[in-house]
Amino acid sequence: MSEGITPSLDELVALRRAVQGRRPPRRGHHGLSGQAPSPMRGRGMEYAESREYTQGDDARHIDWRLTARTGTPHTKLFQAERERLTLIVADTAPSLYFGTRMRFKSVQAARAGAVAAWAAVRDGDRIGALRGTVREAPVVPASGSRGALRVLDAMVRWYARPPQNDAGLAVALDHADRLMRPGSRLVVLADPMSVIAMPTLRWPTLVQHREVIVLLLSDPLERDPPCAALPFWAERDAGAQGGSADASAHRVELDLANAAQRERWQAAFATPLDDAMTILARSGIRARGLSTDAPSEGWLDLFAGTRAA
Repeated sequence: MSEGITPSLDELVALRRAVQGRRPPRRGHHGLSGQAPSPMRGRGMEYAESREYTQGDDARHIDWRLTARTGTPHTKLFQAERERLTLIVADTAPSLYFGTRMRFKSVQAARAGAVAAWAAVRDGDRIGALRGTVREAPVVPASGSRGALRVLDAMVRWYARPPQNDAGLAVALDHADRLMRPGSRLVVLADPMSVIAMPTLRWPTLVQHREVIVLLLSDPLERDPPCAALPFWAERDAGAQGGSADASAHRVELDLANAAQRERWQAAFATPLDDAMTILARSGIRARGLSTDAPSEGWLDLFAGTRAA
């Protein structure tokens, strides 16, 4: 594999060291990391007990069987699950398989996904992952190193080259919405254009009762191109021009010293990142731009936010 162009399992495993020691794992009453049963009774996923109904209780939680048996209204109480789910959603848009500094955006996405997986292990969560496809099942959530390694293996496969059956970020988030429960944590690795392409009203629904983090992949060249002619090598299908079926390479130059050309560049690459950040901020989602030359674990402070209720 070429370093910086395709991710390797070894480099993703090594990122565990970058996560360790940054924040001690939370401990529950039973000595387990992560989301131990809460001593507070309230809305959650596991039934705890029933007690007599009091004014202000949610009528949807009335225990009808016990109410009928005793003749007195009773309500059900719940407690939080022992383990939270951290679900990593990988955008595999073709525009991610590009980079000019340190590594491709796709490799940085894989590395950020690995950091999220190891942080979830540290916090005692179950870890799963998926991408936008109807042909491949999600990585089944599991806890510990076993769960993390399954996710890392998927990151290596998904970001080695652009998948042929990518259905887009919207499909991936629809799948994620069906898997997550209240209190889950969602980490989205995305190209800014994929975020902008989503219906704006879709984002606020994702953050309800969940912790959502979005990492927007970018490259320094996209944000700050040189003020000079910039050459690109592209492939042209000669068959489409009546020639052979083989593709031929040709060079394209953009004169970025020209104000109009530079404005078009900014609109295509820099503005989408700013627009995506604005959309996510308005939806109450914590987001961070992650450049190809930035530390892959540099965004971990976003995990320090309060857990969704």
